[in-house]
Amino acid sequence: MNKNSNSYQIIYSAIMVVLVGAVLALIYMSLKPKQDENIANDTRNQILSALHIVAPSEDEIPATYEKYITQDILVDNQGNVVDSAKNCAFDVDMKKNMKLDESKRQLPVLKCTLDDGSVKYVIPVYGAGLWGPIWGYVAINDDGNTIYGANFSHESETPGLGARITEKGFQQQFVDKQLYKDGEFKNVSVMKKGQTPTDGSDYVDAISGATITSRGVGTMMQQCMQAYDPFFKKLQSVTE
Repeated sequence: MNKNSNSYQIIYSAIMVVLVGAVLALIYMSLKPKQDENIANDTRNQILSALHIVAPSEDEIPATYEKYITQDILVDNQGNVVDSAKNCAFDVDMKKNMKLDESKRQLPVLKCTLDDGSVKYVIPVYGAGLWGPIWGYVAINDDGNTIYGANFSHESETPGLGARITEKGFQQQFVDKQLYKDGEFKNVSVMKKGQTPTDGSDYVDAISGATITSRGVGTMMQQCMQAYDPFFKKLQSVTE
């Protein structure tokens, strides 16, 4: 075949495209399990952070997670446990889940037992910030009312502003805040510094200069946590 002909050039290019594509696909497939595990470990680490637990090293995140997260639970909108299979809560895609009608959502709960024997319940939350999705994990005491810890993350919030929801200073404000006042669910509000909620709910200070992201955290908490009202009230009835 004439190497200078158009046919040769087309055939040669097509073969190279196929070969390069095959090599890239092979590399992707070989690396995907490791990528998936890294993503899972990052999620585990965020959950542990909401519980104030730090794994000794990155390699020990899975073992640390398995030690403290003692049960996965899915509850319905009446607070009833509908599934408790291993990883049933961990594997819920919150992005897809939040698009469902409230009556059809899966409500994941991660039950944790700390070294002192106390039990916490970690609730995943998902919402929208200024530039993209925000999410987090909120740990609740077994009284079904008091927040034990929180961890928030984001996809593309502004560095130094909205991205500060990942900082301990902001997250620590949620510790010991209560979700109920006089038996009624009242979301922990995120308020501009100096302001207070009119409904008597607990609140935290918003991030200065990041009004929309701060409001997004408040809305995310409201939309996600209130769905667990029946579940929280069942916990409260047990502790009473």
